[in-house]
Amino acid sequence: MFDPEEAAALLERTPAMLFAWLVDLPEAWLTADEGPGTFSPREVVGHLLHGEEADWMPRARRILEHGEAVPFDRYDRFAQRDRFADWPVAKLLGAFAVARAENLRLLRALPTAPADLDRRGTHPALGAVTLRQLLATWVVHDQTHITQIARVMAMRYDAAVGPWSRYLRVLGRREP
Repeated sequence: MFDPEEAAALLERTPAMLFAWLVDLPEAWLTADEGPGTFSPREVVGHLLHGEEADWMPRARRILEHGEAVPFDRYDRFAQRDRFADWPVAKLLGAFAVARAENLRLLRALPTAPADLDRRGTHPALGAVTLRQLLATWVVHDQTHITQIARVMAMRYDAAVGPWSRYLRVLGRREP
């Protein structure tokens, strides 16, 4: 069951975890991807930053202020490619940490009674969604991209691990 305080406890850890993981890595780790239309670890951080600015809390406010009457703005999942193309990962992570801290302050100020969390807004592709669903998705979105970073980085050594690849689920394999 979704709990806003539990969500905040996890969301507040993402910037520091990514900072510890990605800052000062060789460039090859930060630019690896899974092919066209996919994100590198650096692009994931830019995507997370863009989401802090344009997605989670703006949509939460839209639900609380307008309900289903005013649909969410469309979200550009690739906006970071132009906007943050030349930013080093440390700068991206610093901006992400600041934006996330502000959004967590706003999250903790939201009304979170069950009736508030059940308020509905309109997603341009999904239709009616609740505030609870939006906020839960924010948490799972972080976890999705953390997993993506791990997978993309692991795939750099896919061939190098040789026969051990059968035991390494991050490479998409399972031991029978």
